[in-house]
Amino acid sequence: MSTMVPPLYAGLVDDASLLPPSPTGLVEAEAKFHEHASAWYADLIGALLVPASVVGSEPVPRLEGALIGDIPAGALPATVDKLRAAGMVIGHVEAAVARRGEDPQPGLALLRTFAAREKDHVGTQVWAEVPLSWGLIGALDTLAEARREGLPIAPKFRVGGLAAELFPTPVELAAVICACRDRELPFKLAAGLRHATRHTDPETGFTHHGFLNVLVATLSAVDGGEVAEVAEALAATHPVPLVEPARAHRDTARPLFTGFGAANVVEPLTELVRLGLINGGYE
Repeated sequence: MSTMVPPLYAGLVDDASLLPPSPTGLVEAEAKFHEHASAWYADLIGALLVPASVVGSEPVPRLEGALIGDIPAGALPATVDKLRAAGMVIGHVEAAVARRGEDPQPGLALLRTFAAREKDHVGTQVWAEVPLSWGLIGALDTLAEARREGLPIAPKFRVGGLAAELFPTPVELAAVICACRDRELPFKLAAGLRHATRHTDPETGFTHHGFLNVLVATLSAVDGGEVAEVAEALAATHPVPLVEPARAHRDTARPLFTGFGAANVVEPLTELVRLGLINGGYE
């Protein structure tokens, strides 16, 4: 691990430059990802997120990446096999199990079967995107049971989108984080995490969660914090109450919150440097 990127931030940011609405092509994204992988901040970067829908339309990237399952779950095994045969190493697979308001259990059953298949590929993780709506707690129980059986599957949540109701409140997200802690479930987040700290987008009026808020809130939960305390960290709109807890844990592995995707990975890096949490490329 580079001393320039502390263990707390290792693999925090996946490269989501291929995901909508980005106009980036696969060849360009792969070249840029290799640049990130050889940069001084390489330890911050997770995987290149490759939508399954582009497989076959462009050359397969020859790197370790992640597959975003924007295709029917039943087609995932064949797509993964095709990518592996072409030389791509699949670090993890992400796929939604249901739309908001739908029963997540049927989709979870499909991904659970897929995860059992992927168990033979050491290191491959399956992330089940569960809506933050009806059926959530039952879905977390199902995922916890699957993990106890040794299956490489865990939840992913969207914390933003194109409508206000897709942004959970600090209390709602705190409850989810505590529920994952209670079930020993690692989790990923997607959508809405544009900046380090909580902020309101002046164009949409939507209030976005900050990735540093989530990190510090998760540290609080793991240390035994209850929902109100975890929500307080999520609600902070100034970095001051977040920076010191982050500094105190900088040399420890990040618990539970495995990371998020960013269309431009340099943006979260720049904010971490500005806050003094990463030293900016200088020893």
